[in-house]
Amino acid sequence: MPPTESGIDPGSEKAFDHPLEGPPDDALDDTLDLHLPSDITALFSDAPLSADPADSPRGGLLLDHINDWGPTATTAGPFQLVPVRIERDLPLISAWMNDPAVAAFWELAGPEEITAAHLRAQLDGDGRSVPCLGVLGGVPMSYWEIYRADLDPVARYYPARPHDTGLHLLIGGVADRGRGIGTALLRATADLVLDHRPQCGRVVAEPDLRNIPSVAAFLGAGFRYAAELDLPAKRAALMIRDRAHRNLL
Repeated sequence: MPPTESGIDPGSEKAFDHPLEGPPDDALDDTLDLHLPSDITALFSDAPLSADPADSPRGGLLLDHINDWGPTATTAGPFQLVPVRIERDLPLISAWMNDPAVAAFWELAGPEEITAAHLRAQLDGDGRSVPCLGVLGGVPMSYWEIYRADLDPVARYYPARPHDTGLHLLIGGVADRGRGIGTALLRATADLVLDHRPQCGRVVAEPDLRNIPSVAAFLGAGFRYAAELDLPAKRAALMIRDRAHRNLL
């Protein structure tokens, strides 16, 4: 299970005054469809998913080719998710992981080899989690993991639906924190997922409950607080942005 988010808008705690929602009335109906989509059953095939380049893990099939999504406009400038290449991006990402505010939640501080192992576990996998740089106005300033929550161990702890897509992120530079940028990018990234993954009905996240700025940023980005989860490494807030409500929140 990937780690939680950090480095998001420390000044946004005020948004957390929003009353926390309990599980929706139809929460008991949020059950996993036993009819498995073809991209899931492909995981159990002997045939390779794809022979695409390394910046699109296993061809990008499970996440609808993030490398082709392109930029999107945000209130902070043009933003794009760029799949990580270790040889190019490791020094920058490792430096971010060694920021104490980030390390408190991601727990990847130390030599570059620690971050490299974390990245390789995804890049050498089947493509169910894709590590990305968040590039704002042409400048790499954040790290993201876009992952298939329905295929992740987290699905054991909440009523997952097929194609649920999860987000983890950190804002790298201190200068980019506390100005609402994290909230704007969360909304933009959730919209990218919904625009480019037509089978995905929900974008989900599970920030650490202790990370109040992170939870507040998700609320500001149109996610709802659906439940609390007891995960192996943390107690988390289950945040959900529903396709059906994307234009209402």
